[in-house]
Amino acid sequence: MLGPAVDERVREDRVSVSEITYVTLSAEYAKALEELELSVFHTIDPGDLYHEDELIELANLFPEGNFVALDDGRPIGMGLGILVDFDFEHTQHSLADVTEDADGNTAHRADNPWYYGTDISVYPEYRGRGVGRRLYELRKEYVRAANKAGIVAGGVIPGYADHIDEMTADEYITKVAAGELTDPTLTFQMGNGFEPRGAIANYLDDESVGHNAVLIVWPNPGYTG
Repeated sequence: MLGPAVDERVREDRVSVSEITYVTLSAEYAKALEELELSVFHTIDPGDLYHEDELIELANLFPEGNFVALDDGRPIGMGLGILVDFDFEHTQHSLADVTEDADGNTAHRADNPWYYGTDISVYPEYRGRGVGRRLYELRKEYVRAANKAGIVAGGVIPGYADHIDEMTADEYITKVAAGELTDPTLTFQMGNGFEPRGAIANYLDDESVGHNAVLIVWPNPGYTG
């Protein structure tokens, strides 16, 4: 299993930048992480985002699979998720469909085979420093160590907002996958080994992209189920 923290000292254009540390999720960061997500995903209805109480619950339930990037103790990025039994025969879903059970409680169960990524966000001023990539790697390291089937998520496609009147979400995703278009998030995720598998309709309340997301999957190559 992963240790409690990993250090990363990064240089950008030969100018030294601050040291970023990575820790597993704890309740002390919940309020700051709520503010982070609200800031980063400003086009998404806040009701579809994490709130402080939900982050505290996640920290108590599954800290070992959730990671926070810190700059001098201040949360500046996070990579979060839960373990689910994802149905690949019926991939159309909302975020709530996967993360909540019929009673509205978290769907996380320790013996579920798939890690479902619920959030990865980094403050804009820290992008380009390897923070997002390290958060992806930490989640992959957890999945490998825990012998889970892989990572699945509904990924945001912010670049689709510029093409929403020209093509469907599936057409946009196909063009990004082929390298004909670049999406700020999906292109990055593909560079981190994720496979796009089509649009998810009505995933989040985000009018800027017609409420669409993209199903992305990273199968664990070492999984022995």
